[in-house]
Amino acid sequence: MFYGGFRTRWNTAKQVAGKALLLSTFGVLLTALLVGGFCYYALKIQFMESFLIGAVISSTDAASVFSILKAKKLSLKYKTSPMLELESGSNDPTAYMLTMIALEIMSSPIASENYLYMILKQFFLGGVFAVILAYIALYIYRNYNLESNGLDIIFFVGMILLSYALPSKLGGNGYLSTYVFGIIVGNKYINNKRVLINFFDGLTGLLQICLFFLLGLLAFPTQMPEILVVAIFITIFLTFIARPISIFIILKPLKCSLNQIILVSFAGIRGASAIVFAIMATVSPAYLKNDIFHIVFCIVLFSIAFQGTLLPFVAKKFDMIDEHEDILRTFTDYQEKNEIQLINLHISSNNPWKSLMVKEIMLPPEMLLVTIMRGEEIIVPNGDTIIDENDNIMIAAPGFQDCNNIELNEVKIDEEHEWNLKKIKSIKIHPNNLITIIKRDDEVIVPNGDTCIKCGDTLVLLKRSNNIKRQ
Repeated sequence: MFYGGFRTRWNTAKQVAGKALLLSTFGVLLTALLVGGFCYYALKIQFMESFLIGAVISSTDAASVFSILKAKKLSLKYKTSPMLELESGSNDPTAYMLTMIALEIMSSPIASENYLYMILKQFFLGGVFAVILAYIALYIYRNYNLESNGLDIIFFVGMILLSYALPSKLGGNGYLSTYVFGIIVGNKYINNKRVLINFFDGLTGLLQICLFFLLGLLAFPTQMPEILVVAIFITIFLTFIARPISIFIILKPLKCSLNQIILVSFAGIRGASAIVFAIMATVSPAYLKNDIFHIVFCIVLFSIAFQGTLLPFVAKKFDMIDEHEDILRTFTDYQEKNEIQLINLHISSNNPWKSLMVKEIMLPPEMLLVTIMRGEEIIVPNGDTIIDENDNIMIAAPGFQDCNNIELNEVKIDEEHEWNLKKIKSIKIHPNNLITIIKRDDEVIVPNGDTCIKCGDTLVLLKRSNNIKRQ
């Protein structure tokens, strides 16, 4: 849960946050109700057990979705990638509450108003503790030198566990708290983030392996033939009827294309969260007539094998792959830091370097002109090389590494963006922010106040902390 939030780039995801949150709440509820109804009416499973099965498998798996999108480099059109990331990362709390409500009703039924109170309490405490603990963690990390002592990883692991345990102990939703905690921390600048991400990436993979190992350890092959047919029917209904209906009901009124709806429907991969909820159902005091654990076991395996394998094919089949985007930009660590940066400079007709020899150019210290691209020809220059009009010059310079108070973010401009078709000097921007580069198709523009922002532009925004003075 933490890693799902930690890796989500909020500046990208917030553009589709409304759709994603509808999917992760009402979408999960609709899926649970539809699957529960199918189990009750078609498979003749008892009413509350039917709803419990629907609740357990109602959420999608963030780690599986993230892994497939990154491994296959699936950059999807219409901002579908960040929507899937945000949905899969945020829908576990809803599934958890539905599972707990089902188990509570089966164990000791209580008044409906008490369930409403429990839901509101879980959301409120989960959100409040997430925000408080996130800013406490950031304050401690920035004011105490944990990185040099190698304590930063241990510190964040401790805070992650606290963000789950503390609200859970007080009746809040620990899953929600951990996810929001991850979003806040992951989208703030922190030193050594690359190392932290590598660690959490490996740890998440290890814990997934452990969960699937535990799933296999608790499963008995001899009991599977009894539930195999039921599991297959539920998987088919969930994949091709329940989730598509839920996604269509939510996204169609929001004017999403049919191809996008189909792809989002097919990307509902079940995984680790369903395993955890199935184990919770198994060890609960509620009496279960059906072998829910083994049913979920088969559903998860079928989902990963079928949907996980065919998702790239479906994305290509329905023309949802965006060749001009990079999926890594939807994650908080998309920007790699290099010791050497290359700068491209186009020589126009009025450029003062035109017709000069390389040795006549006064470059700043520690900068070197390394390559001249002249049409199809690539020239490694020497001091006597003459620079011509329309040359593209590559200049090497040391990369800026000490970014304690500076971060770069990308802003994608669409037709509805408030900056579309406006000049930079006319837009309202925070005094500590600066638009450094505009990427327009294959062109890179260093803007000035009169530069007009257009639909399709990608703006690289430099953000500085408040303690840096602007001259």
